[in-house]
Amino acid sequence: MRLHLPLLALILALSACDQGPAQPSADLVLPDGARYHGALVDGRLHGEGRLEHGNGAWYRGRFAKGLFDGPGEWHGADGSHYQGGFRAGLYHGQGQLDDGQGNEYTGTFENGQLRGKGSFSDADGDRYEGGFENTEFSGQGRFVNADGDVWSGQFSQGALNGQGKYEGRDGSRYEGGFKDWRFAGEGVLTQADGQVYRGRFADGKFAGKGSLRGADGRLQAGTWSNGLLRRDEQGRRLPNPVEVGLLEQGRLLDRALAALPPSTPQVELYALSVGGDGKQSVFLREADYVARLLGQRFGARGVVTLVNNRNHADDRPMATRESLARAIRALARSSGPEDLVFIYLTSHGSHDHQLILDMPGIRLDNLPAADLAELLAPLKERYKVLVISACYSGGFIEPLKDDRTLIMTAARSDRVSFGCSEEADFTYFGQALFANALNATDDLQQAFQLASSEVARRETADGFDASDPQLWAPAAVLQRWNTLRAGQASRALSADAGHVQEKR
Repeated sequence: MRLHLPLLALILALSACDQGPAQPSADLVLPDGARYHGALVDGRLHGEGRLEHGNGAWYRGRFAKGLFDGPGEWHGADGSHYQGGFRAGLYHGQGQLDDGQGNEYTGTFENGQLRGKGSFSDADGDRYEGGFENTEFSGQGRFVNADGDVWSGQFSQGALNGQGKYEGRDGSRYEGGFKDWRFAGEGVLTQADGQVYRGRFADGKFAGKGSLRGADGRLQAGTWSNGLLRRDEQGRRLPNPVEVGLLEQGRLLDRALAALPPSTPQVELYALSVGGDGKQSVFLREADYVARLLGQRFGARGVVTLVNNRNHADDRPMATRESLARAIRALARSSGPEDLVFIYLTSHGSHDHQLILDMPGIRLDNLPAADLAELLAPLKERYKVLVISACYSGGFIEPLKDDRTLIMTAARSDRVSFGCSEEADFTYFGQALFANALNATDDLQQAFQLASSEVARRETADGFDASDPQLWAPAAVLQRWNTLRAGQASRALSADAGHVQEKR
């Protein structure tokens, strides 16, 4: 990133002034309309002064021969602010720059660019300390992102390139080569779940000779490609587990959907629980917990779980746009108009409001909010509770909301949510809502308030910006949920009474 100082070439032979000795103070309007108050020498701005432009930009400090020169302070019309040394109209010497876009640079400037030791921070909370060249990270340095992940080592051209270390907030560790921030060349990766890989990397993935020792001690060694073991130590080709899994996926999905029982005359609950990102096992664990909770505590008549996970390509139905579409159609067929459908989606989310669907080794399309609205069309006449735990998930509310769909999201449309780490059992919101709030109450609005308060306390304690969970709660859905719970309670009491009568 190169910086450009929007300064005028102020070597002006001012026609309004006579040539002559220094004037300690003058008030002038320059030919471009700028106003100057300060010292003049030989008709030029020289010494202490203040220059104000019509667009709101201003400079206060030392001038020399019409140029900013020496200690001074600049405020640009674009919101940028610099305080420090100048030479010949450019940032020069020790200084601090805010570029008006939330990026701050501190260190030694040379001819308008940050060079040598310095520091950087941005509005998202990312921080860097170390060497710079032309205002880009260069030399030894340390970068910490807003989540607390740390990259350190040899930087060049604004990225970690060469030998370095990575320390993930989730407990993962890496030491070895990097190329454009990604693991490359020889290295050792200790994953948060205890697996250790030693060998070669390319583009952040296992590639070339290497060995992976699992947390259980099992060793896989040989030649890797794109994160998968392709040949054993003797060079024999191995089946691709993802390809094997693809052969099983149709059968796995058909079996899961065929297990959905048809509705009864009573109000019933049906559920779909989805873990979208297969690179981190927290989404698998959370989706499975929610499926169990809905089945056991809330008496769901039928539950479908779709998950992406690198270790379960051949034994669990995957979460793809097509498998979601088929699951939703199956729920529409099995449920009745009196029933309620509970859908839980947990994954990473993007700032443009897409739910990430990622299975290592397979290219999957993500799920934008508008596309999810189309997928849900078969359930248009069903009462639904839709909960989305993902960054920026509040952006899903507007495309999806109607008077039959209650929506809870882990974050506002412009905020991230937290807790997506490999070793965790839950995201922050997932734990607060399902593990805690919905085990304390079956009132959906109260559960949301309890969960939101818990998340806020945890984020404050961790020093994170508030995710600000969101709720859209139509009265008709709340009433149907209460009817469901009342009916379940009544049937449970009747069953208990029947057991007592039998004993008599």
